[in-house]
Order: sequence, then C-alpha cells, then structure tokens
Amino acid sequence: MLTDLLSAFIVGLLGSGHCLAMCGGITTMLTSATEKPKQQGDIAITEQQTYPTKSSNNTSLIFSYHIGRIASYTLIGAIVGFSGSLAAKSIGVPLGGLRMVAAIFLILLGLYLGQWLMWLNRVEALGKYLWRYLSPLAKYVIPVNSTKQALGLGALWGWLPCGLVYSTLTWSLASGSSLTGAGIMLFFGLGTLPALIALSLGINSFKSLLLNANFKKTMAISLILYGCYSLTVAYQLMF
Repeated sequence: MLTDLLSAFIVGLLGSGHCLAMCGGITTMLTSATEKPKQQGDIAITEQQTYPTKSSNNTSLIFSYHIGRIASYTLIGAIVGFSGSLAAKSIGVPLGGLRMVAAIFLILLGLYLGQWLMWLNRVEALGKYLWRYLSPLAKYVIPVNSTKQALGLGALWGWLPCGLVYSTLTWSLASGSSLTGAGIMLFFGLGTLPALIALSLGINSFKSLLLNANFKKTMAISLILYGCYSLTVAYQLMF
C-alpha cells in the first residue's frame, strides 16, 4: 500500500503542470478575492464584517478550496476502490490484470501530457456527461466570498473531467480496497498541491518552470518510464 501511495503522490507531482491549465483559473479567482468597498457619496467605506482582510481571506479561501478538491478525489477513490474489490471478489477479475491496465493508463498519461498521443481526450469526454449535471451547482458557490463557498467549489471541481485524475483512478480500481483507493487519491491530490499553491502565492518562477516546454516533456517521459516499470511489475505478478 505504501508503494501505491508514493506512486500516486509522484503522479500528482509530475502531472501538476496539467493542473495549472485545469484548475489554475479557479485558484487565480480565489487569490483575487479581496475587500469590497461600498461607495457612500465621495467616501469609500469598507465592510470589514462582511469581507475580511485580503491576506487572511485569501489564505482561508485557497486552502478551503484545495481541501474540498482533495476531499472529492478521496471520495471518488474510495468508490472506485470499492468497485474494484467487488469486481475481484464477485466476478473474479484478477487484481494483477487491473494493475496492468493502470500501468497502461500511466503510459497513456505521459503521452497525453507530452502531447504525443491524445487518446485520454476520449476518456475525458466520458466524464463530461456527469459534469453536465454537476456544473450547474457552481451557481450556489460563485462568487466565492466565504470559506464555506470555497470548500464547496473545491468539492465540485474535484469532479471536473480530467485525464490526469482518471489515469490515477485506475490505480484505485486496481487496489481492490475502498480504503487504499481513497488513500491513493488523497496522496495524488497532495502531489498536485505544490504547483497550485505556488500559483496561488504568486511564485511565478515555479509556475514558469512547470509550464516550460522542455520541463513538461521531461515530466511526461518520466511518467512513461514509470508506467513501463509498473507494467513490468504487474506482468510479473500475473505470470
């Protein structure tokens, strides 16, 4: 289990450049939240009771958003892990076979992030059917003016169709356990945090590194190599 958790964290870390495109806009929106003055004549009156100071409000919103996002990942991982255990016990699907599928998806993820083979776009398209029903809920949490709304937005955004998330979920499926499946997605979410927190805090040098074409290709190749290694291990478990 420890190996699976570490692997999930590495996948989140290596693929976090993709997160900047998927979730970066939301993080930027939260960062821009600030005091809202109300004009009365020629005097601007700041409603401190309703809108906290920028620094405290931003920090609270940002972390609440990420807590909600990672909580959704964890929940989805538990559901998928439980489904994998049912498939293994009821239908007799070998977990080694599911691990091979997970390794193949990891290779496809590397090819996807490197923009060499975009098959995962088709997988993302499947998630859009569910997202069609969930996305209208955003109207209840936008604009984000409180930690509760940020938490809700993060929880909602965790269901956003994403090839990176779906690829990692195959590891939860292969875990054969709801607890392990939840742990895998929890550690995956933690792996994505450095990039998104850096974006939130305005650390542009780190953002530039993650978006650098050569760096992205290197991370993509690393995922492919790790996927090949995982495929070899899964094959040995099967045979």
